Amino acid sequence: MLKMVSPAPLALTAALVLALFAPSAQADETLRAREPNGLAQTPPMGWNSWNRFGCNIDEAKIRAEADALASNGMKEAGYGYLVIDDCWQVARDEHGDILADPKKFPSGIKALADYVHSKGLKFGIYSDSGEATCQGRPGSRGREYQDAAQYARWGVDYLKYDWCNTENVSAIDAYDTMAGALRSTGRPIVFSICEWGQSRPWTWARQIGGNLWRTTSDIWDSFDRTGHYGEWLSVLDIADRESGLDAYAGPGHWNDPDMLEVGNGGMTDAENRTHFALWAMLAAPLMAGNDVSAMPKETLAILTAPGVIAIDQDRLGKQARRYVKSPVDQIWKKPLSTGATAVMLINTSSEPRKVSTKLFNLDLNPEATFEVKDAWGQKSYAPVKGEIEVDLQPHASAVLVLTQRPKS
Repeated sequence: MLKMVSPAPLALTAALVLALFAPSAQADETLRAREPNGLAQTPPMGWNSWNRFGCNIDEAKIRAEADALASNGMKEAGYGYLVIDDCWQVARDEHGDILADPKKFPSGIKALADYVHSKGLKFGIYSDSGEATCQGRPGSRGREYQDAAQYARWGVDYLKYDWCNTENVSAIDAYDTMAGALRSTGRPIVFSICEWGQSRPWTWARQIGGNLWRTTSDIWDSFDRTGHYGEWLSVLDIADRESGLDAYAGPGHWNDPDMLEVGNGGMTDAENRTHFALWAMLAAPLMAGNDVSAMPKETLAILTAPGVIAIDQDRLGKQARRYVKSPVDQIWKKPLSTGATAVMLINTSSEPRKVSTKLFNLDLNPEATFEVKDAWGQKSYAPVKGEIEVDLQPHASAVLVLTQRPKS
């Protein structure tokens, strides 16, 4: 429901936010900036094996996920990448080339990549900047160019590059080396930097040729509860860490708040919708992390909502800024290439409530009249002027697209 209401509290000023997250001059001085690789002009969309399967992956599972992506409407919705995470590799051969687990992947990675490509999808793989991956498999440290060449021969289109077992390793140097190795292959490979935000990669990763970079530690399948002694973060934890990073995102270079947990069982449908819509507002990569070969229609509807995906994939490439945060609500705003504005209102409380704001709090013209459209159902509401209000259930949200009417 939309109507005139009282104003919501103001958030931090833009100047203060930018000051808190100003780029590190020291980091910038160490880099030799590369030309952009031209990839990921909108946030990458796809599927990654980790959140649902962890190390329990094999050739049959991956083919089943590829079949589902290609046939259930997700490919048409924009999910173009299928990425195998950790545990596909077991050793190196006598030449030092990385080897896939022959029991789990008897046909080899090249054959699997070919199968994924045959479905009209792109294929991604995982490695680590240490000598061992997070699960103790062979990492790429010291063999970056050898591994990159192998990936190119296999037909890899996307590399997720992790940050385990990297004691006494410079993050900038490690990721710069792999970025150079990927470029040397001549194959277009999206470079996903997974350094968990420890060295503020948003201040340097774009310059070395990164297309996306993790800004936080791992996501937890929870709306508001942190897990594992604070090492894993809830949706709201990650929202706090993403707020203020909007200056660093844009076409070809994206802040990555981690993969989606939609459909993995830890959240309600309302929480899943808020999680998905918030990632879209953040211009985040949308990497599904559930079992897409066996999911209910409600989950598929969330993951393929065209109006929400359009906000994520908007060619302007602006990440939303949080304008309001209180103990019970949040309000985010994202400019769109059409000249319209996406506004997300979230009820973070455990009780039904109204969430509202005056439009001038969002730097929108308080004297103008705005057409209003719901991004989920794409239903139009009555025009508004001055203020908006929505009735929301616990942990639910609304995503509204506001278009200013021209003066008559």
